[in-house]
Amino acid sequence: MKKFKFLAVLTGLMSVLPIAADAAYPVYNPEQLARQGYVINPQYSNQPVTSNSNITSRQLIMASNANGRPMGTNVAATSPNRITGALPRVGSSATNAGRQYYQSADYDRLADSGLYIGLSAGYSTMIKGQMSADYANEDNAYFAPGSFRLSDFKSDSVIPLQISVGAAINSDIRVDFSFLRYSGISYAERVQTSTGDGYTDATVSGGAITSNSTMLNVYYNIDSFTGYVAGGSLRPYVGAGVGLAFNTIADYVVFDNTFYDETGDLGPGSIQAGGLTAISDIYGYHNGGTMEQLAFQLEGGVTTSMNDGLKLDFFVRYANLGKVKTSGSVVVSQTEWLSDGMGDEYEAPYDSVFHYTNWTESGRLSSLDVGVRLRLEF
Repeated sequence: MKKFKFLAVLTGLMSVLPIAADAAYPVYNPEQLARQGYVINPQYSNQPVTSNSNITSRQLIMASNANGRPMGTNVAATSPNRITGALPRVGSSATNAGRQYYQSADYDRLADSGLYIGLSAGYSTMIKGQMSADYANEDNAYFAPGSFRLSDFKSDSVIPLQISVGAAINSDIRVDFSFLRYSGISYAERVQTSTGDGYTDATVSGGAITSNSTMLNVYYNIDSFTGYVAGGSLRPYVGAGVGLAFNTIADYVVFDNTFYDETGDLGPGSIQAGGLTAISDIYGYHNGGTMEQLAFQLEGGVTTSMNDGLKLDFFVRYANLGKVKTSGSVVVSQTEWLSDGMGDEYEAPYDSVFHYTNWTESGRLSSLDVGVRLRLEF
């Protein structure tokens, strides 16, 4: 009888314990947990779970923590830090047997890091700038041929070259010093020079223009706003720089071949022998010069990565290089015609030469470029 009572008590305990345990640790299936805001490891949500499943919430939480994704209702996701360099090895070590894998989601191959040097070549799609005679309001200014109406610079396949040395501040910002050179620009081939009461065409030779600038530049990667381009292979960026430009214009000659009659309606016969009747073939020799100017540039583009720490920047750049200006020295040579006293005239056996000082010509210079920059990171 005692044995029978013992078995009855044991049977009662066995039937009550699951109910108590279930009350302390109630069973939830993944759909119920998801509705309550829990994050379930995908490997559990893909498996069928019935209402009679014996996987408890504590077991799910422990399994989720073991897989690196702790569950919680108020845990905010954080963005991973960008990591540069070699991919981190996770799992077993390199010397021990076992599976090895990488955390590629935390690795950003386009992030900038360390020091770098860069070399860029571009093509100037548009050279902006116009020369004009600053001495236009001077007395007898028309004596010296020049650009009395604005004349555009001439350019032939301008290839700006740039050398940069810089460093990444972090994965989004980099700073560099650059040397930028423009050549192949020149004074206009034809200008409108003054006749005293109007304008006439004049031809120009010479006047090559170069600009050498040094700038401090800051670049910022904007992929946090725009996202990666082309599936993550391109990173967009913007940049700006400021510095000094040394702009040089070489000597040039403005030639006015207009024949200017100095007798009016009277004609050469009204002038005594040896008197001036006309002027022609006027040359204005303008002495070039160099100016130091404040310069700035704006740039936008995309970066892509190559092997061995090489990166390519494809960019569009606007560079404002300040003013180009001559030294102010103008030498004018002209042919004079003299009366022979019998109603005719002849060319003088000499050239008249005049020298003007502080008569400058100037114009602002800017360029819109497209190009590519190769950067080597250390």
